Amino acid sequence: MDRTQDIMALICLLLLKLPKFDMASGKILEETYRKWVQYKEDCIKMIENEPLSQVGLFCNRTFDRYACWPDTPAGSVVNISCPFYLPWHDKVSQGVVRRRCGSDGLWERENSGQVWRDKTQCEEEKEVTSQEMWFKQMMVSFRMLYTVGYSLSLFTLITALIILLSFRKLRCTRNYIHANLFLSFILRAVSVIVKDTMLERHWGREIVKQTDVTEMLSHQAAFGCRIAQVMMQYCVLANHYWFFGEAIYLYSVLIASVFIDNNKHLPYICLGWGTPFLFVVPWVVMKLLKENKECWAVNENMNYWWIIRFPILFASIINFLIFMKILKVILSKLRASNQSGYPDYKLRLAKATLTLIPLFGIHEVIFIFATDEQTTGVLRYIKVFFTLFLNSFQGFLVAVLYCYANKEVRTELRRKLRSWRLEAEIVCCGQ
Repeated sequence: MDRTQDIMALICLLLLKLPKFDMASGKILEETYRKWVQYKEDCIKMIENEPLSQVGLFCNRTFDRYACWPDTPAGSVVNISCPFYLPWHDKVSQGVVRRRCGSDGLWERENSGQVWRDKTQCEEEKEVTSQEMWFKQMMVSFRMLYTVGYSLSLFTLITALIILLSFRKLRCTRNYIHANLFLSFILRAVSVIVKDTMLERHWGREIVKQTDVTEMLSHQAAFGCRIAQVMMQYCVLANHYWFFGEAIYLYSVLIASVFIDNNKHLPYICLGWGTPFLFVVPWVVMKLLKENKECWAVNENMNYWWIIRFPILFASIINFLIFMKILKVILSKLRASNQSGYPDYKLRLAKATLTLIPLFGIHEVIFIFATDEQTTGVLRYIKVFFTLFLNSFQGFLVAVLYCYANKEVRTELRRKLRSWRLEAEIVCCGQ
């Protein structure tokens, strides 16, 4: 890549400097390129419309893909302000880039044959602070954390779903809802992994020429990662509303009938898989009309983001209220049946509480009022860590509690295992 293609170097620099897992990276890259195009167009207008210099011998005006140079008298040095398209322009706004016009009226060149230019004042500081390095390392650790969490959850959930669907004695409304909750976790994990892959593929492609940048920033190139983003939002919403379905079912069994017939699956299907469409479709429409940029991963107007956030907060609050009501019922029943064994009933209540928390997604309430706009500094890092950790490993925890550690499931597995052993012994003896 030669010196006349500095914008390519700039783009490559941005791709290397900005973490690919940072959702804002694509936005910065896109804005940088748009500003560079504007800068180039303004320069071309100047080159075409400004009257020629009348000072005698001079170096011709030009645009070298980095800065715009006016006519410059021979034997002098011209200083140009640092280009405004640089992402770090606010730090170097007082700096200048220099070129020297030779006494022969030609731009002075280096020994390599490239035109000499001094842009040291316009470069970003190369020294990375310890805080910036710590932040980047922390973001890498966060991504590794939730990738491991979702991968582990994916494996355990698929196995748990196969187990629930394989045994007839396990087929009931409760396990049917569990199976759909497992499926929503699986789709959520897959959608997050696919979305990350699409973002990395979109912004991490090799740049060889300027048309590669234009193609990368086109709507056609962003189509795939936008689809992945939409699917992820739908799967996250579906996951939360299957939490809601679990809460409603348990409330129906223990307290009052919410759905008329608990054996009917259609209301739960409409709630879990249908409700997310009511919010994802309007969000997609607003993105298309108002924020149709890059991969839809950045929310410039947080009001549009509330289309997705509100139903999640609503379901989380209702789940929390149902959770408290169910705990009250469990507490009263345990007290009634364990008048003489207080420590024992207290332990059973704690066990029931810890079991219900992942099933209802109650952990969402921890940061329910700490919105993205309000959290900054250390609090934001704490929120990001706990959100990523709990969301990614929650599927694994739910699969263990409601499948692998379930007495009914373990009994069926042991019975099936004994049946296989007996069949194997009969085959062996028959031979």
